[in-house]
Amino acid sequence: MKRHALWAMAFALVALSGAATAQEWTRFRGPNGSGQSETTSIPSAWGEGEFLWKATLPGKGNSSPVLWGNRVFLLSANPDNGTRHVLCLSADDGKMLWQQDFPAKTHPIHLQNTLASSTPTVDEHYVYCAWATPEEFTLLALDHNGGPGWRVNLGPFASKHGFGTSPILYEDLLIITDDQDAESFLIAVDRRTGQTRWKVDRKVHAEQSASYAAPCIFQPKQGPQELIVCSWAHGVTSLDPKTGATNWEAGVLERRPVGSPIVVDGLILANCGEGGGNNNVVGLRPPAVPHGEAEVVYRIDKNSAPYVPSLVAKGPLVFLWGDKGIVACIDGPTGTPHWRQRVGGNFSSSPVRVADQVFCVSAEGDVVCLAAADEYKLLGKSSLGEGSRATPAVARGRMFLRTDSHLFAVGQK
Repeated sequence: MKRHALWAMAFALVALSGAATAQEWTRFRGPNGSGQSETTSIPSAWGEGEFLWKATLPGKGNSSPVLWGNRVFLLSANPDNGTRHVLCLSADDGKMLWQQDFPAKTHPIHLQNTLASSTPTVDEHYVYCAWATPEEFTLLALDHNGGPGWRVNLGPFASKHGFGTSPILYEDLLIITDDQDAESFLIAVDRRTGQTRWKVDRKVHAEQSASYAAPCIFQPKQGPQELIVCSWAHGVTSLDPKTGATNWEAGVLERRPVGSPIVVDGLILANCGEGGGNNNVVGLRPPAVPHGEAEVVYRIDKNSAPYVPSLVAKGPLVFLWGDKGIVACIDGPTGTPHWRQRVGGNFSSSPVRVADQVFCVSAEGDVVCLAAADEYKLLGKSSLGEGSRATPAVARGRMFLRTDSHLFAVGQK
């Protein structure tokens, strides 16, 4: 009891002091999964010699970097024997501070997936990681020096495409989805001990249930915060993040979500699709009363809707970065289009909005920068020299970009 009280007090003091908000990128796509930063020190383009540093990573992975202070955390894996690597590098110079290896198995996955596609999340005590094989879904906490915290096995994981969802933190909980092609659930564990705090069973879709969308938090104008989770079997679900109790559910997703939801002007925007390009985006207004019915405000069809990349916004403007290199800008509250342009390339990375710029990294390793505006403008293109399906992180005045086997930093010196 005393230990939990001390933990709650420490967490509150960090938040009140502003230290927590100073950590700009502690989960997939940064604060609340929005993919946004107000940093103004990131150039629109750069050349080979203009990286602040470039670090070689062991193995391969699509796991995106996260940061706490001057430490960068991410996952990688050996594709030959399945060993997972938890990595910590210096944000200052890219030096490898530590590497912890965990033997595991190889198994069939999608050609665009890796054995290390989940993005960690981090707080002042631990970095939290997830990966899965058909036999074991691993949830793991290590301290900032790579020392053991806790480890739990959530059971087997079934999907012909492999694993890829990412955990999030909420108050004293670590929350992760386990929407898969077999027995599925949502789970919240105590972030300090790994002990289950709540667990909610999920339906399994007849065709394919594995979802890769990371949850986000929605704050209604009135009432408590809501945990927003997307899947094909359930659509968009709102739950009480403290207990797992369902608030409301809208079965509006026609296919599998891979991109993660965002919140824009009181609407929840979620995208779903399939490899054939039959994608759509839904703008959903949550019900004004508990257990009410959500309203579909608009749908964006496959011509502009992305499948794998998540959406990103600047105020009411929402940018839809398509898998095949077509980018669209819409008015978030209404869905009204502003522009639609082809930038070229193939994209699995999600875009990030950095001040007045939107960046996205192509599978070919090109970083495309557009103006975050209601008129199309290409600001720059840069090459990383190697393919990438990871999403950049932005913190400490720098952008951190991960390719298959390298990590780069650009921005403030």
